[in-house]
Amino acid sequence: MKNYTTEQIRNVALISHGGAGKTSLAEAMLYTSGAITRLGRSDTGTTTTDFDPEEVKRQITINTSLAPIEWGGKKINILDTPGYFDFIGDVAGAMRVADAAVVIVSAVSGVKVGTEKVWTYANENNMPRLVFINKMDRENANYDRTLANLQGFFGQNVVPVQVPMGAESSLKGVIDLVKMKAYTFEADGKKVMEGPIPEEFTAIADSYREKLMEVVAESDDDLIMKYLEGEPLSDDEMTAGLRAGILAGKIVPVLCGSATQNIGTQLLLDMISGTFPSPADIGEAKGKKADSGEDTAIKIDSSGPLSALVFKTFADPFVGKISYFKVYSGTLKGDSQVNNANKDKAERLGQVFTMLGKTQINLDRVPAGDIAAVAKLQVTTTGDTLCDKNCDVVLPPIEFPEPVTTFAVEPKKQGEEDKVATGLARFLEEDPTFRMERNTEVKQTLISGMGELHLEIITSRLASKFGVDVELKLPKIPYKETIRGTAKVEGKHKKQSGGRGQFGHVWIEFSPLEDGEHFVFEDKIFGGSVPRQYIPAVEKGLREALEAGVLAGYPVVDIKATLYDGSYHNVDSSEMAFKIAAHLAFKKGVEQAKPVLLEPVMLVEVVVPEQFMGDIMGDMNSRRGRILGMEPSNGIQKIRANVPMSEMLKYAIDLRSMTQGRGSFSMKFDRYEEVPAHSAEQVIAAAKAEKEEE
Repeated sequence: MKNYTTEQIRNVALISHGGAGKTSLAEAMLYTSGAITRLGRSDTGTTTTDFDPEEVKRQITINTSLAPIEWGGKKINILDTPGYFDFIGDVAGAMRVADAAVVIVSAVSGVKVGTEKVWTYANENNMPRLVFINKMDRENANYDRTLANLQGFFGQNVVPVQVPMGAESSLKGVIDLVKMKAYTFEADGKKVMEGPIPEEFTAIADSYREKLMEVVAESDDDLIMKYLEGEPLSDDEMTAGLRAGILAGKIVPVLCGSATQNIGTQLLLDMISGTFPSPADIGEAKGKKADSGEDTAIKIDSSGPLSALVFKTFADPFVGKISYFKVYSGTLKGDSQVNNANKDKAERLGQVFTMLGKTQINLDRVPAGDIAAVAKLQVTTTGDTLCDKNCDVVLPPIEFPEPVTTFAVEPKKQGEEDKVATGLARFLEEDPTFRMERNTEVKQTLISGMGELHLEIITSRLASKFGVDVELKLPKIPYKETIRGTAKVEGKHKKQSGGRGQFGHVWIEFSPLEDGEHFVFEDKIFGGSVPRQYIPAVEKGLREALEAGVLAGYPVVDIKATLYDGSYHNVDSSEMAFKIAAHLAFKKGVEQAKPVLLEPVMLVEVVVPEQFMGDIMGDMNSRRGRILGMEPSNGIQKIRANVPMSEMLKYAIDLRSMTQGRGSFSMKFDRYEEVPAHSAEQVIAAAKAEKEEE
């Protein structure tokens, strides 16, 4: 691959709802440009960009993959992103480094919830984009319906620059509304024939051309004057106006075709190379000074000091850790030393390369604006900035969504806990939306991610890469126990069995404490009824007893124990005897002091379109939730509520189905509250049954 300048580079993310055909389109673009010699298919697992065994098995994209294309004197870095919500973290990384996006929409199913989500991402990143209406060759494909659907969701600036000639099995080709020419394609789509528009399509082409001219004219003051005076715009004026409108975000052109039939791919590549921005057009990137945290601007220029952002980490079973990065300024060369600005540590770079799916293509240099990869970085993780030692700049980190689903993971074979932890730690490096923690309260390893499919794939990879089979279970709820009343009880341990006996005797009063005080021990012994040296043993015995309450064996909190009397034996008393006496007193005292079960209550924030409000409120009530407040904003409602943790274990799945995937939520621990009597009975019964099984 030859060297390209910053002005010749186009960084393009392919984004869509799952199943719209991103990977097939990437494959068609690679094939048309000559980067590959055979057109692979997703359904046979032969595409270039879906090469992970899990992607091949499931026929879906899981990782963003890089595919560089040479077209029209430009280098186009294609980022093929996942379409399923569970892998939205990879989309966030790709959108951060892309300069423009191709939004793929199916001509059969139209705008879906995933289309809305990626459109919002593109808006947040102020990203120029075009729409490619794919699958025009499929049954029930309808261009006009899909276009109306797009304009209904995203506005009238979504405007066709192409219309199809026919649909379904009679799709012949496409009409370019700028040049007003018809294009037909030979069997493999590589050879394109340009000709006049067939008579049966002239009326529709004229009608759409008029609408396009109006939108293009509106993007430029000189053009609008010419248009209002009734003069038609020339092809060059249309092209220039179109590019200006795309760069300003005022125009979203709509193209069409079929990725699997390779119809329309050449024209799409022409549009990307001719109208999409280069990194030089973007001009500068935001950053912060490493020492002061002060905002600064980084000029996207190959001759400046080096700064690059690592936006993805991928664990390759043969090469090891591969870090994908985008250079924002300067020129990065392999076999050099750079500084990790986030960690203030030196990092040695080996050979730099670009990736064509899983194939490495070595590069001798990476200029500003280009995307490449390097293997085996020691300290660098996703979101870190690499720069010259003397370049005091940190690029803003990528904002990844927080995980929404948590499961406990347990090895199927005993004794493989360490192998599980080692394997999962590797996945933490490559996936910023994945979390792992060892919860000592419930004695479980918990993993969190963006959905069940996300976690299923991680456990499947754990088996294939590290040879450890695990199962996912719903996490145990960390219930606690406390008391609501007071009790004065005696604890007496007396044992005589020849030789020296054991004797410990205490009177203890148990009373409740304020929430969060956990445990207080008070010594009110007067006159030495319990000698000083045994009092620490009493406290130790009580602290040990706190670990398992009398109701269901959960830890006991918010309790005060006052030692006020007791007795001892000169010979038979010992620390152990008083410890046991304290244990006995605890069990008896807690039983008499109105013990209750406590459950963790979460603070939940749900964000949904207004039409789902009623369903969400009703569902919250059924989960014993308490609504704290609502905030409306642009047709979206944010609902805040307190909900018991036990009712939220599968909420991510339920919310997705209730809102057709349009709802999102976040959740954090708030406090403990008493479990209602009928629920407490069920928890206690389940705990007893589990104990009996052991």
